[in-house]
Amino acid sequence: MVSSSAPLQDATSAFNLKGGSFTATVLELLSVRPEHLRAQLAARTLDAAAWLQQSPVILSLEKVADEAADWAALVALCRGHGVSVVGVRAPKSLQDGLKDLGVPVLSTLRRKGAEVSLDGEPEVAPQSSAAAPAQAAAQTRVITQPVRGGQQIYAAGDLVVLAPVSAGAEVLADGHIHIYGPLRGRALAGVQGNAEARVFCQALEAELVSVAGRYRVAEDLRKSGQWGKPTQVLLSADVLNLQGL
Repeated sequence: MVSSSAPLQDATSAFNLKGGSFTATVLELLSVRPEHLRAQLAARTLDAAAWLQQSPVILSLEKVADEAADWAALVALCRGHGVSVVGVRAPKSLQDGLKDLGVPVLSTLRRKGAEVSLDGEPEVAPQSSAAAPAQAAAQTRVITQPVRGGQQIYAAGDLVVLAPVSAGAEVLADGHIHIYGPLRGRALAGVQGNAEARVFCQALEAELVSVAGRYRVAEDLRKSGQWGKPTQVLLSADVLNLQGL
C-alpha cells in the first residue's frame, strides 16, 4: 500500500520560480462602445490574427478611464477576436473596479534607469554625461549569425543584426534595430515606448514591423512601394511610416 503522503517526502523540486523579461503588445482603447470595438477588431485581426494570438497583449485603459464601461465584457470581446489579453494597464483611480477581471492590473512600468508612472511624468534617474555614452554602448547588441525561424532576439538598447532575419523569427529592441540583410520575420523597435526608435533593413519583406507599439503587417507592407527595398521604419505624428534608404 502506497502512503498518500509519499509525494510530500520526495525532495525533488516540481518547479522553479525565475524572473524574466518579456515583451507584450499594447492594445490602447480609444473607445468603450462594444459595437465600435467589435467592428474594428474584426477588420484589424483579419490581417494580424496570428500575431495577436501568438503574442501577449496588454489592454491599456488610460485614455478611456473616465468612461462608464463593462470592462469585463470588453476584455471578453477582445479575447473573442483572438487577442491574447494577459493584463490590463490602468490609472490608480480605475483599479478598484478591475479586481474581478481575472487578469493582472498594471499601473507602473519600470525600466533600467527610469520609472514611468502612468499617473505622472517620467522620473529619470540622474546620470553623469560621461557615463551616458558608455552605458548606451554597453546596451547595444550585435548579432552576426542569421536569426532563424522560431528565434527571438532582444536588446535593452540598440540591436544590430549583420545577417538576415528569417520568416518566423522575431527581433526586439528598446532602441533602434539595424538589419544588414533581408527582414522576413518580425521587427519591433522602441518596445518600452520609445517613439524615436526606428527599424532599418536592407530589404523589407517582413511579417510585421513595429515602433513603440504601432505596427504594420505584411499585407499592408506589400502595398507600400517599399517591399523588397532598403527601408527605414519610423513614427511620425503617431503614424508608422516607411521611407527608402
